[in-house]
Amino acid sequence: MFRRPNLENLNVNKAYGIRQTRAPWVLYLDPDERMTPGLRREILATIRRPDAAAAYEIPRRNFYFGTWLRWGGKYPDSQRRLFQRTKARFPERHVHERVAVDGPVGRLTQPFDHHPYPDMAAFLRKAEFYAGFQARFLRQRGSRAGAWTMFRYCGWLPVTRFVRRYLLKLGFLDGLPGYLACVHDGLTHVLTYAHLSRLD
Repeated sequence: MFRRPNLENLNVNKAYGIRQTRAPWVLYLDPDERMTPGLRREILATIRRPDAAAAYEIPRRNFYFGTWLRWGGKYPDSQRRLFQRTKARFPERHVHERVAVDGPVGRLTQPFDHHPYPDMAAFLRKAEFYAGFQARFLRQRGSRAGAWTMFRYCGWLPVTRFVRRYLLKLGFLDGLPGYLACVHDGLTHVLTYAHLSRLD
């Protein structure tokens, strides 16, 4: 077992863990994600193929408050999670980033499950966490609070993303959990600006 301090950029932690293994293939799941039997079978068959790709995208089923969101852009929500250890790496620049791959990327069909928001407490806590991280990320790259930034993060982005996901991508078909998923995106943008304004 290996231990190290838990850093805010979670992908730094994941990259450290991956460097400790000598297995030829890596599949990583976050603590709120679960393997499905169908995916397990598909992975075992895939990595035994002599013509296997360097990495694979896997569909992810997102569950908000126990409900699987089929609409609003939440499915299939493809994630690059299976890869050959020597052919992929995390850029380690942002908490939300894809694994960089040297070689072809394939696609699997069986999903894994994601339960990020089992209750309202987790919903609000994660919005605050991601907003704080994004604000510090933007500040390091020269962004400042101001009229344009406020318009972008408190007006334009929340409204356009809500309209796109809730209406154009039919998020309303997922009922209240679908509505809250779309609200969460907008809330995170507003909180990002609030955090950024306190950094100036």
